[in-house]
Amino acid sequence: MTASSTAFPASRITPAGLFFLATTSIGWGLNWPCTKFLLSEMPPLILRGVTGIAGALLLAAVVLARGQSLRVPVEMWPRLCLYAFLNVTCWMALMGVALLWLPAGEASMVAYMMPVWASLLAWPILGERPTLLRLLALVVAFGGLTILLGGDGVHVTSAKLGGFAMVLGGSMAFALGAVLSKKWPLTLPPMASATWQIGVGCLPVGLVGLAIETADLGAVTTVGWWALAYSTVIQFCVAYVAWFAALERLPASVAAIGTMAVPVFGVVASAIALHEPIGPIQIAALVLTLSGVLLATRS
Repeated sequence: MTASSTAFPASRITPAGLFFLATTSIGWGLNWPCTKFLLSEMPPLILRGVTGIAGALLLAAVVLARGQSLRVPVEMWPRLCLYAFLNVTCWMALMGVALLWLPAGEASMVAYMMPVWASLLAWPILGERPTLLRLLALVVAFGGLTILLGGDGVHVTSAKLGGFAMVLGGSMAFALGAVLSKKWPLTLPPMASATWQIGVGCLPVGLVGLAIETADLGAVTTVGWWALAYSTVIQFCVAYVAWFAALERLPASVAAIGTMAVPVFGVVASAIALHEPIGPIQIAALVLTLSGVLLATRS
């Protein structure tokens, strides 16, 4: 998301971009069991907003300790606020609240339609015409997610329509933010960009959560505190910095397709940490999704 002296062609796939994308996918994927556990101990908006603000403050301290600047050019503030709203506020708030009405599997299947919207938006906005191989990668990867997260089918009732609308809105907002950041990048280094976007994006989520929710920190277990530490440091710091860096070095549609590996890592981590079942459906989904990611990197 930066416009630096080193240019990365929008159509070129670089090894560094793939490394940052893998870091993002693993970091966000392992956060799934952490979040699932924490939602039993904390309300969603406080959990997502307050940990994000803490992560942004930690990132700011790291940036300053490295002697880097957090100054944002005046002309960049409208763009920064827009991307913070699309990439962070909408995703964190809408996904968190939607889980009040939806099972996690159904919500995740709809949420990870984000690559579909990004691939479509990248055509008119960036001129990235979808190649046959890239379309095949999208179909294969999304097929894996469908098996993984919708194996029992998605049953839509009137009570769930609001939840599905929130998940779909968060997914489309994230995709739009990813594509727009390629079209009109921020003239900020990745760590400074991540600091401001996470902080500005999570601030309203946290404030609303504190206003309407109640959290009992005394009820948070030791495991919960470790999970909070992971969500703050890895999810909001390491993974977001890697995501913004990946967007600099990869086509937007490839970066979006690569994030489809996130729920795969989440399922495996949940099976290990939370003893959730993993069988033929999960294994088949793992093969299909990672095959889609591989096709995307070869496109």
